Amino acid sequence: MMEIRHLEEIITTVQGRIPRRLVAVNAVDDHTLEAVNAAVDRGIVRAILTGDRGQIETTCASLGIDPEKFTIEDVAGEEGAARRGVELITEGKADLMMKGLLSTDKYMKAILNKDFGLLPPKGVLSHVTVMENPGYHKLLVVGDVAIIPYPDLAQKIVMTGYLIRTAQALGIEKPKVALIAATEQVLTAIPACTEAAIIAKMAERGQISGALIDGPMALDVAIDAESAAIKKISNPVAGDADCLLFPNIDAGNVFYKMSARMCRSEQAAIVAGARVPLVLSSRGDTMQTKLYSIALAAMLG
Repeated sequence: MMEIRHLEEIITTVQGRIPRRLVAVNAVDDHTLEAVNAAVDRGIVRAILTGDRGQIETTCASLGIDPEKFTIEDVAGEEGAARRGVELITEGKADLMMKGLLSTDKYMKAILNKDFGLLPPKGVLSHVTVMENPGYHKLLVVGDVAIIPYPDLAQKIVMTGYLIRTAQALGIEKPKVALIAATEQVLTAIPACTEAAIIAKMAERGQISGALIDGPMALDVAIDAESAAIKKISNPVAGDADCLLFPNIDAGNVFYKMSARMCRSEQAAIVAGARVPLVLSSRGDTMQTKLYSIALAAMLG
């Protein structure tokens, strides 16, 4: 498989595969329905929609979308729509799940409901974003910008694995992972530095495989070869990272929103760690972002 360097290539890659079965939870809003409709038209998925049938059909009519191309599960309320979505996954009737117009906490509550077993025992859910930034020479796989506020060392090790596997699915045989902190120095007063150093040493000793991993590493060194050269940091990751593991949600979320709003980046995002890939787009995300996220979930699922 050739390395994917643009988000549009994810769509063209999955178009040649058997369409996955997507359930879109409370799919009553314009952006969700437009994205799901585009994914169906492009042969990426077959779609089930949960939510109020009347509201779904009204929105479809306003968008000029034929609701007959979807299977609609008529369910009242956000929580009911989320619960039905999880049920369809556990019943083996859907392969992927997507958040529509409902709050993240209600979506996650349904996913974490132990009655359905969507999260394996001791599982770690983490948000993974594939970003196409006009200022960078290739795609960036980053995490976590949305779910785990302050991951501990054990969680960071699992999250590193999610980034690696996502990058490999994009055709990057041996991804370069930068463990982001405020400095390249191993400062014991900064947990992000010491934990990054531990993960890097684990990778060096073969405890984490499939990638080149280095850290701690400041963001400029990770993504800018000139900055790395000025700081005299010479290793395969510096200036050419494929993956960025952020130390906490503050750093990750600021990077994500700065890239999207000021750099005009596009992105695809999923939640890893459940039995199936989960699409967790923001209610404010564009239709295109949601379409890319569906395609990424289909690729990983």
